[in-house]
Amino acid sequence: MEPHGSQPLMHAGAPLGTAPVLIMVHGRGAGPKNILDLVPRLESSRFTCLAPAAAGNAWYPYSFLEDTAKNEPGLSSALETLRQLVDDTLARGIPAEQIVLLGFSQGACLTAEFAARHTRRYGGVIIFSGGLIGPPDTPRTYPGAFDGTPIFLGCSDVDHHVPQTRVDETAGVFTRMGARVDERLYPGMAHIVNDDEIVAARAILDAVTTTNT
Repeated sequence: MEPHGSQPLMHAGAPLGTAPVLIMVHGRGAGPKNILDLVPRLESSRFTCLAPAAAGNAWYPYSFLEDTAKNEPGLSSALETLRQLVDDTLARGIPAEQIVLLGFSQGACLTAEFAARHTRRYGGVIIFSGGLIGPPDTPRTYPGAFDGTPIFLGCSDVDHHVPQTRVDETAGVFTRMGARVDERLYPGMAHIVNDDEIVAARAILDAVTTTNT
């Protein structure tokens, strides 16, 4: 069962095949248009910005901290949606080093988990208020290596959806897997994307476009 398989894909920025690609994954209760609202702040119109949609505006039904079986079949379908999107991008001649993955909230958790399960040298991974999926005792024995992929993790230190311990754990796992991790915790921040996070994300995007020129 693929609950997300027939959902639309929204596009902004440069035509596909003419620029690096930024895959943007929305959060629970939102949709592609919401995450694409970040394009002006990120100054990412120089990228092909692709935003997949979750069925019912949620990639999986329960918290990302629950047993993963409770979040099926949504979780597997969501991971497959991202896999197909990355594979289609690669098939169009865009190398992985020119693909950046970005997500917010539930979309950030999905993005982090996808990147861990499908490691390669991406242009970057940007995690706004999220972390790896699963309960605290989840084994983190992912295969592969990031080979220096820059990964940004930003979150409030008191986020009511994402505990700081999971952000710390995710940063540690990604570091062990060979990523260059920039973890930033913001005291008392609401469940938002703040300006400092935008600056950090832009730096990753700038490095990709500089390498591409």
